Amino acid sequence: MSGLPRLEDLGSLQGRSVLVRVDFNVPLSHGIDGTAEISDDLRIRAALPTLRWLLQQGANVNACTHLGRPQGVPEQRFSVTPLRQRLAELAPGVELLENLRFNPGETANDPAFVTELVAGHDIYVNDAFGASHRAHASIVGPPQFLASASGRLLAREVEVLSGLRDAPRRPFVAVLGGAKVSDKLGVIDALLEMVDALVIGGAMCFTFLAAQGHRVGASLYEDSMVQHCKQLLNGDTVIHLPEDLTVLGPGGVLGDPDAGGEVRQVGADVPDGWIGTDIGPGSAAAFSDVICSAGTVLWNGPMGVFEDPRFGGGTGAVAAAMAETRAFTVVGGGDSAAAARHFGVDRDMDHVSTGGGATLELIEKGDLPGLAALRDSTTKNSTTRDS
Repeated sequence: MSGLPRLEDLGSLQGRSVLVRVDFNVPLSHGIDGTAEISDDLRIRAALPTLRWLLQQGANVNACTHLGRPQGVPEQRFSVTPLRQRLAELAPGVELLENLRFNPGETANDPAFVTELVAGHDIYVNDAFGASHRAHASIVGPPQFLASASGRLLAREVEVLSGLRDAPRRPFVAVLGGAKVSDKLGVIDALLEMVDALVIGGAMCFTFLAAQGHRVGASLYEDSMVQHCKQLLNGDTVIHLPEDLTVLGPGGVLGDPDAGGEVRQVGADVPDGWIGTDIGPGSAAAFSDVICSAGTVLWNGPMGVFEDPRFGGGTGAVAAAMAETRAFTVVGGGDSAAAARHFGVDRDMDHVSTGGGATLELIEKGDLPGLAALRDSTTKNSTTRDS
């Protein structure tokens, strides 16, 4: 994306105070005594290239992040203390401010909170791609007052995802999963204008299957979206849907194999009272073939309830195909990134996005509030950078 300022545009940073917006919204586990430990520090490590470069340039670096949803008031379970300890190990010298969302001004984009954040700082760097679809104070506020730039992580995300929109290697295939069509309607409509084929699994496939006249049993689906799915299926872009399914019988509980309930392979029709939980083995093989014949693949969303070992076959097959294909592979953050790590293929991907909603919004709309704020800062703060 042209016009996005980079770190090298900031000029000399020796002795300058830099505020870096990072996305350290990492998963935590809490012990019996209430102490919190980081379950996965990927997002912290992803920010290290930016933080370490700033330190090497002689800058004084203060990082800031949100953690969870504390609703504008301090809550001990959302304190950044464990993050601060891990950051001190990985990037000594970088300070971490307390959870931004302890102040209601963060999500409200309160100008008074923006003023508080930028006080004492000379430079602002946004490296929080996963939060840049939010018009929050720490995302869109500082570029109004400080010379600003994109961090290494954010710049790479924008480069890769914009490339999907503008010049993908073809055939371009998108593999979508997730629960609801309505949650991804905008990105589905946008992708149908970009891709050569769309592969749909996860619970959202049942709304499409219903649109084809198949029975969905007790599976999650959206009756209000069936007509729209019919229109999409009648469009020009090829949409691949499951031809067989893994289903769980009455009395079964997702995530609890000991609860009982029969697991069965069926065709594209789900028996009454049964729940579709994964694509079937035939569909997994067919989807894998589509992935392996592609030039570019975007994967966003699991094919089934992969956390339950009974229903991980479809997602595992897609993960393996993503690792095997010669295509340029992009994993679109969120649950699909977790699935890639779960099946041990995350290091085989060309790009694993740190975003979730931000990834989909950038693909859908081509821009984010945080990116627009950075671009607007280039003229307002040119004098500051050149001084």
